[in-house]
Amino acid sequence: MIPDELWARIEPLLPVLPRRTDHPGRKRLDNRKVLSGVLFVLYTGIAWEFLPQELGFGSRMTCWRRLRDWHQAGVWQKLHELLLAELHATGKLDWSRAVIDSSHIRALKGGPKTGPSPVDRAKTGSKHHVIADGNGIPLALSLTGGNRNDVTQLMPLLRAIPPVRGQRGRPRRRPKALYADRGYDHDKYRRMVWAAGVKPVIARRGTPHGSGLGGHRWVIEQTIALLHWFHRLHIRWEIRDDIHEAFMTLAAAIICWRRLIH
Repeated sequence: MIPDELWARIEPLLPVLPRRTDHPGRKRLDNRKVLSGVLFVLYTGIAWEFLPQELGFGSRMTCWRRLRDWHQAGVWQKLHELLLAELHATGKLDWSRAVIDSSHIRALKGGPKTGPSPVDRAKTGSKHHVIADGNGIPLALSLTGGNRNDVTQLMPLLRAIPPVRGQRGRPRRRPKALYADRGYDHDKYRRMVWAAGVKPVIARRGTPHGSGLGGHRWVIEQTIALLHWFHRLHIRWEIRDDIHEAFMTLAAAIICWRRLIH
């Protein structure tokens, strides 16, 4: 499940744990096999307890713990930034504009960063907030409760865009313009976006449709659809928010990898 080219980028990012000499215990399962198990859960959405042992992924707790530990070590964020740099080096990032939007998902088990959904009869849910470049490549993501207003994540997501290297000169981290729908319509936030050196292009409430912004905003809908193509992200099954965020960041890195090789 993990191509050699992708594994060559992931392996140097994984923390190395020295084996104890006094109480060595059993030898740790190969990281590549464990990561294949994590990806199997991410792709299929299968419950951890039903992870097939005969495929050599290791136990469900081994895969879960490695996912948690690697996320805490920042492995997925580093991988995401590494692939963004490679995309930037090949000219595949469109910095002329960025697009922001969110999508609501159900959270069947509750947990941190959940809340009553205003669009799903107040059922418990969460929101995926995504900012992407003009080509729909995810630059940053965040997770909030389903009752959080979209505009509250506008500046945090804009600031969360990492410094992207890959070309001569200073790292790039600011698009020229930011496109958003009516959910982000607030003059206070327009001024904040301007102050950050980015031109806000945000639809106004009460104005008729057909403003032309849809020709630029469709890319973020495509990005969110690609994110939810990973079945584990279509519904939030994790009570722990950090585990769900680990899946989100890993999925964003895989989307970047696909754009890089195609």
